[in-house]
Amino acid sequence: MDHTRRVYNDVFEMLPGPENPSPLVRINAMSVPGATLYAKLEWMNPFGSVKDRAAWAMIRELERDGRLTQERGIVEPTSGNTGLSLAAMASARGYRSRMVVPNKVPLEKKVLLKIAGADLDVINDNLCPSPGMGDGSIGLAKTHARAQPDKYAMPNQYENEANARAHMETTGPELWRQSDGKISHLFVSLGTCGTATGCARFFRERNPDVKVVAVQPSEGHDVPGLRNKSELHVSALFDESLLDEVMEIEHELAYTRALDLSRREGLLAGPSSGLIYEGARRYAERDPGAVPFGVMIFCDNIFKYVSNMIKHMPELAEGTTA
Repeated sequence: MDHTRRVYNDVFEMLPGPENPSPLVRINAMSVPGATLYAKLEWMNPFGSVKDRAAWAMIRELERDGRLTQERGIVEPTSGNTGLSLAAMASARGYRSRMVVPNKVPLEKKVLLKIAGADLDVINDNLCPSPGMGDGSIGLAKTHARAQPDKYAMPNQYENEANARAHMETTGPELWRQSDGKISHLFVSLGTCGTATGCARFFRERNPDVKVVAVQPSEGHDVPGLRNKSELHVSALFDESLLDEVMEIEHELAYTRALDLSRREGLLAGPSSGLIYEGARRYAERDPGAVPFGVMIFCDNIFKYVSNMIKHMPELAEGTTA
C-alpha cells in the first residue's frame, strides 16, 4: 500500500498504524501558557473513531481462531463507537452483526449502527444502571453468544486483551514517532480502558517518564462511551497502577468544551474530547511549564452527538426551523 499517494486496494488498508498515523494537531487559540498540547484526531480513522483500532484487532483475532464465518457473525454490547467499527468491518467482510445498545445512546449512533448493517437490541434505561453503557447490555450480549454459539461470536471489548494490544502496537508507537520521542504527557479517557492500558504499557517500556493521565466524568454523567471509576467494575482491562493520575471533571464541561473546540480551534470534537481537553488544561495550569509536549486522544467528532448537544445547550436549536 502507498500511504504517500493514499491509494488503497480496500478500506482496511486505511486503518491507522505507525506508517499511517492519525493526525496530531496543535492547540492554539485554547492553548495554556507554558504548555504545548496536541490533539490526536481519531475521527480521521476510516470508520470514524479510536475504536477502529480495537475493533480491527478483535476481528482479526476471531478470524484467526475460525470463529467468524458466513454463518457465525458478531454480537457485542456497545455505546456506539466500537459497535459502529465492528458492524462496518463485519459487513465489508461478509459477516452479520448484532449490537446491544443502551437506550441513552444518542439516536444518531443507533441509526449509524443500522446504516453499517447491524441488527439492534435497544435496552431500557432501567436495565442499564451505568450511564452510557449498562451492565444489562453486556449481560444480554453474553446471553446471545451463549444461547446461539453457532450464530454469534462475542469479541467482548471489556475483557479482550486484543483491545489493549491494539494500542500498544499502533497508538503508542505512532505517538512516539510523531513526537520524535518528545511526548511528555498523554491524556486519555476511560471506557473499556483499552486505550489507557495499551498506551500506558507501551510508554512504561519505551520511556517510563511519560505521564499517562486519565480524565473521568463526574458521577451521574451522560457522556456516551465514558465511565467513571465507580463504573469500571465491568472492565477487566482497567489497571490504575499504570496511570499517573485520574482527574475528575464536571461532566457538563464535556459539552461546553466540545463547543469551544469547534468554534475556536476548528476541531469538531465530540464530548469525550471536550472532557479530555478540560482535564489537560487544568493539569497544565496547575504546574506551568510541566507539560512540554502533551497529547490528548480525541476519540471521535461531534456529528454523532447533535441531540446530546441540544439537550445540554437548547439554544443551539434556535433558528433551525423556518
